[in-house]
Amino acid sequence: MKKMISLLLFLILISPVYSQKRAFTLDDIYRVKSVGSPLLSPDGNQIIYSVSQFDMKKGSSQTSLFIMDSNGDNKLKLNPEGEAWYSPVFSPDAKFLYFISYKDGNSTLYKYEFDSKTVSVVTSFFMGVNDPVISPDGKKIAFTSKVYPECGENDDCNKQNFESFGEGPIHAHMSDKLFFRHWTEYEDDLYSHIFLLDLNDNKISDITPGEFHSPIFMLGGGVGFNFSADSKNLVFASNREKDQVSTTNSDLWMIDLQGKNLKNLTQPNKAWDGHPIFSPDGKYLAYRMQTVPGYESDKFRIALYELSSGIIKVISDAFDNWVTDIIWAPDSKSIYFTGEVQSVNPLFRIDINTLKIEEIISKKYVGGFTLSPDGKTVFYNYRLNHLPAEIYSLDLASGTHKQLTFENKQITEEVDFRPVEHHWVDGANGKKVDVLLVKPHGFDPNKKYPLIVNIHGGPQSQWADAFRGDNQLYAGYGYVFAMPNPHGSTGYGQEYTAAISGDYTGKVVEDIHKVTDYLESLPYIDKERVGAMGWSFGGYMVNWLQATTTRYKCFASMMGLYNLKSFYGTTEELWFPEWDLKGTPWNSALYTVDSPSEHVKKFATPTLIVTGERDYRVSYNQSLEYFTALQKMGVDSRIIVFDNDGHWPSHTKSMPLYYNAHLEWFHKYLGGEKAPYDSKKMVRNKY
Repeated sequence: MKKMISLLLFLILISPVYSQKRAFTLDDIYRVKSVGSPLLSPDGNQIIYSVSQFDMKKGSSQTSLFIMDSNGDNKLKLNPEGEAWYSPVFSPDAKFLYFISYKDGNSTLYKYEFDSKTVSVVTSFFMGVNDPVISPDGKKIAFTSKVYPECGENDDCNKQNFESFGEGPIHAHMSDKLFFRHWTEYEDDLYSHIFLLDLNDNKISDITPGEFHSPIFMLGGGVGFNFSADSKNLVFASNREKDQVSTTNSDLWMIDLQGKNLKNLTQPNKAWDGHPIFSPDGKYLAYRMQTVPGYESDKFRIALYELSSGIIKVISDAFDNWVTDIIWAPDSKSIYFTGEVQSVNPLFRIDINTLKIEEIISKKYVGGFTLSPDGKTVFYNYRLNHLPAEIYSLDLASGTHKQLTFENKQITEEVDFRPVEHHWVDGANGKKVDVLLVKPHGFDPNKKYPLIVNIHGGPQSQWADAFRGDNQLYAGYGYVFAMPNPHGSTGYGQEYTAAISGDYTGKVVEDIHKVTDYLESLPYIDKERVGAMGWSFGGYMVNWLQATTTRYKCFASMMGLYNLKSFYGTTEELWFPEWDLKGTPWNSALYTVDSPSEHVKKFATPTLIVTGERDYRVSYNQSLEYFTALQKMGVDSRIIVFDNDGHWPSHTKSMPLYYNAHLEWFHKYLGGEKAPYDSKKMVRNKY
């Protein structure tokens, strides 16, 4: 009895400690450190990882590179203060670290010697050195650079072509074919090529000449090329179809580094092939593949190419979600992979012979991961909504997880990071919609709170149980924040993902309304104070809601599609609308039937619009058209145009205004807490 009383007294005494955590603020977004994926040394003894810190007021960031023992001890910063090192690569003997630095104004390859702790230049290239990959024998480094195809490795030729004509630069872009700009950049006759650096004589050679991107651009990064186990060959992903703008047919090409013979390994597949990784025993090439030509959101599978026979076998069909990343086990008998499943990104292992799939790390959003040389330990980073990323290890024999880094310990102990709740709501066709719900700081079930429904972009993507600034920001300022994964979302089976193509205003709209109905029925939601927001396709979705309902008190539309006909004419990756809208504006009625611009006379809901002038995916003209219509209809509206940003504005230079402007808008119409800054003053660079 005395022990029970003592325990109760102890709990009473410590309970205020937990309630003393303060609410998350806009400033806190920039106090969270970004912890990169672990890079394990070849001997398995040390880990290198990056940590990025941000300064909101200065609009700047600083990335540091750290090394520690594989048990988390003896942490040491490698790069000097004020100098960032990127893309670290160990030499196979673990004596050197190769990395990229911009300290001389260009991306240059450097070498750090662990014994002497000295740094030296390995090679410089006028067009820059990027994405270094070292051969298994340690004698070669492959890297990428955008060059003029007629120049290749000729530095002087590239420099002469790059320099301006006459006394000053002519600010223009010229092209004779489509796909002349992508995301935020104009191509300007430059192509990404792979270069081979011989470490014996420092000779550089262009091994992927021609007017093709090699490797292809992959959103989010990833492995685009790799050496074979014997270092004699290199495989890379490249799309060499004539109609680049309307095809997703990336193939895997293998080049013999001695004879320079080139072979297309995946020619029979007219869909996407990429992310090549050779097995340690040299027998197989594993890669990710899709099977539906022109469909960028087809399921990503794991395929094996047997090098001796050329036989291709898909081994992951039993996994009905997208495979996101793959690595080989050291014994070449299995492959570890991550894949999106119901808002998280677990780690799995598949036996390449039995095809048995095991879940190794569950209920976590796993980012980068690697294996120890003996295959007994997994090193990985992960995050959840209430946990910023850190690095951990997993002993596969015991199942024991150990946290190795604590970069965000101080802020998570001080600030209330809110977890998500999963609410499953009946949606279209009887399917359950997973809704990630974040309740506000100091939540009281007896109070009424304003609600923000955030609709994700893609549309083939998912809201994840993974730390994001938005997810904590609105909860910190007094809102219930809901993130539904309606039809079209990944992580709930490929049939669910594919259901949105050709049906932008059907099942997904029904899902959103049913989710809002459910949320408004919750006792702590003030159904008179409900708003909606969305980015990209999510922006399109709130634009469509603008055209079809007045149930929401306000909207925020970011980088959203508005006029589907003009969207087609101003975007760059035409395979996307041609698949999802089932053709072109002159042969598919969906560009008219599903376009919010056809319903201007119904517009009535106040709207904040955000866009970027360098957004070539969803041209900022979409937002200008939308804003003009709202203003002419007398609807309260505000537009923010970022001068130098594309589809994703700069985290440090632009997003502070983005966040603050949203808080102002929602405060005005939903009554949440006041924004910390004045957005007009922020535009004038005054905090």
